[in-house]
Amino acid sequence: MKAIFDQVSAKCSQVTTQKYSTSFSLGIKFLSSSIRPAIFAIYGFVRLADEVVDSFHGYDRKGLLAQLKSETYAALENKISLNPIINSFQQAVHQYQIDVELIEAFLDSMEMDLEKQVYTKQLYEKYIFGSAEVVGLMCLKVFCNGDAHEYHTLRHAAMKLGSAFQKVNFLRDIKADHLELGRMYFPNMNFDCFTEEDKALIEQEIKTEFDEALAGIAKLPRCAKKGVYLAYIYYKSLFRKIQEIPAKHIMEKRVRVPDFQKALLMLNTFFVPQVPVKLSTNVG
Repeated sequence: MKAIFDQVSAKCSQVTTQKYSTSFSLGIKFLSSSIRPAIFAIYGFVRLADEVVDSFHGYDRKGLLAQLKSETYAALENKISLNPIINSFQQAVHQYQIDVELIEAFLDSMEMDLEKQVYTKQLYEKYIFGSAEVVGLMCLKVFCNGDAHEYHTLRHAAMKLGSAFQKVNFLRDIKADHLELGRMYFPNMNFDCFTEEDKALIEQEIKTEFDEALAGIAKLPRCAKKGVYLAYIYYKSLFRKIQEIPAKHIMEKRVRVPDFQKALLMLNTFFVPQVPVKLSTNVG
């Protein structure tokens, strides 16, 4: 029965999320149980594509990504895939009417990661949109569950939250991205002589996006609010740690939030009945 295969597919996406990201897994636990499978499906899919371009060295990454793209579009048309992660993703796409344009933009950004390059401002904005902002929009489609007005109202905040998350990841992973993968995402920056002024410019950009995102989180449907807020305060905590590191030491280690602190953040979120916008300057 296909129902069993669909259950296996959903479980594969859930396990993928839990193995690759404890932070997002914690956030998903705070979502309504009715929407968790779809969010696991989205994250499992984007994680799979990201692994192809970031981790599968020694293999034909370009060919593997092309195969992933072909299988994804076939699954969207046929409403089934023998790849369990793609199968659960196509189910979420059809159930919540996720726009194909968002998927195309995401896969285009993954293709950009196949080449070593220094990003111009235009390429940087294109990459951020496809790799992060559209993922926020896919999730927002699930949260709004067909409410077009609500989706349109929260669209900007969802994009800013995805962008802020991605830029925090860029700062956290500078060493691996720059030295190991040959990528320089931030335009007009030279990490061989990275200054405090350079770092402050990036951090101000991220702070502004976090502030804009928080206003949207406060307006999210009840099924999603606490889970997204937990992800927000986790990344704000990570951001605070990065801010404390001098620019000259930013490439020396990968910043992380200890598990005990994640647990405290989770407890804090559990006891917050509503997401207060006034916390925007104090969280983390």
